[in-house]
Amino acid sequence: MAKFLVADDHPLFREALISALRPLFENIDIVQADCLDSTLEALQKNTDFCLVLLDLNMPGCENFYGLIRVTQDFPQVPVAVVSASDSGEVVSKVMNLGAKGFIPKAIPTSIIAEALKQIMDGEKWLPEGVEICIENDAPVIDVAKLVGELTPKQFQVLKLLQNGLLNKQIAFDLSITEATVKAHISAVFRKLNVNTRTQAVLLLQNLDIPE
Repeated sequence: MAKFLVADDHPLFREALISALRPLFENIDIVQADCLDSTLEALQKNTDFCLVLLDLNMPGCENFYGLIRVTQDFPQVPVAVVSASDSGEVVSKVMNLGAKGFIPKAIPTSIIAEALKQIMDGEKWLPEGVEICIENDAPVIDVAKLVGELTPKQFQVLKLLQNGLLNKQIAFDLSITEATVKAHISAVFRKLNVNTRTQAVLLLQNLDIPE
C-alpha cells in the first residue's frame, strides 16, 4: 500500500489532489496536514510514509523552513515539493535542500502520478523544460543546516525580526512575554552563530523565496 502525506494549507487543492491520486494507485492511504506543525506531527506519528507532498508556502514553512525541517528530521522519507512558485532559482534551491522532485501545481494529475511513482522508485523528477542549476550551493546548504536547528517558535521569532519588529511587538504578536522573546532570540543567535539581529536577518536572506 502506498501511504502519502499531503501537506498544503488550501483545502480545495488538497481535496482535488487527493481525488486525482486515488484512482491512479490501487491501494493508497492519504494523511493530510495544513501547516508545518501538523506536518511534523504526522511524520512523528507515522513511520511508513512512502512520500510527502509538501507545499512551500504553508504557515510555518516560509524561507524553505518547512522543507528544511522535513528533510533534516525525516531523511528517510522522500519529499516532493508541490508549489506554484516554479522559477529556476526556487526549483534549484528546493533540489539542493533535499527534495526528490518539484511538481508545479499547474501540471496535469496524470503527470503528477508519473512523477510520484518515479520518486517512489528512488529517482528524482523535474518537469520538462525547467532550467535549473543542480549544484552544491554551499552557502544555502550551510545556512539551511543552521536554520534547521531552530524550533518552529524560534523560527517565528526570527521571521518577525526580519520584518523589523521590536521585542515588545513580537511578544504581542506571539502572545508571549518579552522575557520569553529575549530567550528565543538568544537561542536563535546561538544556533545561527551570530551576535546581532542584523547578522541573523542577513543570514536568513539566503533562504528568501524570490517573487
